[in-house]
Amino acid sequence: MDTRPLWFEADIPSFAALDNDLVVDTLVIGAGITGVTTAHLLAAAGVKVALVDREAIAVRDTGHTTAHLTYMMDTRLSHLAATHSPATARIAWQAGAAAMGFIHGTVESLGIDCEFGIVPGYLAADRGNLLDHESSILEQEAQLARKLGFDVTYLNQDPVTGLPCLYFPGQMKFHPRRYLAALVSEAVRAGAIIHEHTDVTAFQDGHVIANGHRITYHHVIIATHVPLQGESGTLGAALFQAKLSLYSSYAVAAKLPPGQRDEMIWSDTADPFNYLRIDRHDDGDFAIFGGEDHKTGQFDTTTGCFDTLEERLAELLPGAVVTHRWSGQVVESIDGLPFIGLTREGQFIATGFSGNGMTFGTLAAMMARDAVLGIDNPWSKTFSPSRKVFASLRDFLSENSDYPVHMVTDRFRVSHDSPASIIACRGKIIEHDSGPVAAFRDEEGQIHLHSAVCPHLGCIVAWNHVEKTWDCPCHGSRFRATGELIAGPAESNLKPVPQESN
Repeated sequence: MDTRPLWFEADIPSFAALDNDLVVDTLVIGAGITGVTTAHLLAAAGVKVALVDREAIAVRDTGHTTAHLTYMMDTRLSHLAATHSPATARIAWQAGAAAMGFIHGTVESLGIDCEFGIVPGYLAADRGNLLDHESSILEQEAQLARKLGFDVTYLNQDPVTGLPCLYFPGQMKFHPRRYLAALVSEAVRAGAIIHEHTDVTAFQDGHVIANGHRITYHHVIIATHVPLQGESGTLGAALFQAKLSLYSSYAVAAKLPPGQRDEMIWSDTADPFNYLRIDRHDDGDFAIFGGEDHKTGQFDTTTGCFDTLEERLAELLPGAVVTHRWSGQVVESIDGLPFIGLTREGQFIATGFSGNGMTFGTLAAMMARDAVLGIDNPWSKTFSPSRKVFASLRDFLSENSDYPVHMVTDRFRVSHDSPASIIACRGKIIEHDSGPVAAFRDEEGQIHLHSAVCPHLGCIVAWNHVEKTWDCPCHGSRFRATGELIAGPAESNLKPVPQESN
């Protein structure tokens, strides 16, 4: 079983780590779809731009997507209309459609071979719901969508489960890493400077410190999934992060008997919902099936998430043979809309894309380009990070209750076992003289000890056996088994704990 995403068979050009000072007009931090597309657009516009990432290009969230391209958001259209306004709901869907149009146009103009296709989309009733009630809701959704100008139809049967559904013609899918490989090459050709394995560790007025070197800029685009604190200050960053929730999501890829299903993208109304993509290739058909979302760090048996997906896939598509397993992370906003825009003069962020990372990441790049070039953007008010957030007090408290609960209770779950009890490739939180310690034994038998206290706000991390990571159950920060930061909101590694020599 391959535990890397299906997309990793495609190579992306690699770049050296930063080893000198730089002076640029715009610095882009984070080399996923948002950062790469931004660098491509700015370089094409003649802007001197540098793109940096602490890892390699598109190896994290962009590389762990299922790459559905759809304007249908995870938050129901009716909920968006009720929470915000029908006009705002229309703008949100139109923005997704505009990003899809950009991707389609870019694929055609650059001749990118990235398995791009226009496919039908479906939103099917959950088999566990009361069908009469669910059908009525779906019919109302279709009526609202048509009223707002979208081509959405209610059908009595979807092609996967035979249950009532909404039909969305003209949705899309692509191979994300092949697409980005082409954009990277175009960006470099236009003059963009790219450095991988370059960690931004400090923001100062008008420059950052990365790999011990200074990058001076006029504009900074923070495209790091969860925004770095930047120049916003600790309090401002903490208040903003309270509007976000980080969820882990799981996916499997499987070979299918040829011709079993037409190409499509599909999801259902379950909670958490399932999502499916069918691809046809010369060498066979593939299904990518995902779901089982939960708050990062708050599920003990992540292996069970994959097992559940495989069982459900076998029911939906008999004969599917699973070849890949992987997980990713999505960032949900408290009001169902992403946060894209300026947080202070010269500082632009993009986050809260939920399950629409490919479309909203592209949209964010289009908006970032306009912000740098001083062009008015039609979506800036709707997605502004400083907008008033319309969410019920109950929803807000529910999403932010994790911090005080885990801060207290997780300290009582520390094992009194010794590091010697840990088998190879496993991790465990153990008691130590210095406090709770994240202990990991690698394949060679070496023990790695780090403080189990997340450097963000002090929660105790949890071991993720499937991904071999330490995940924070409070705010979703993730660390390698050997302590290095993978994803924020934490901005530093787990602190090493000295070991007695053997």
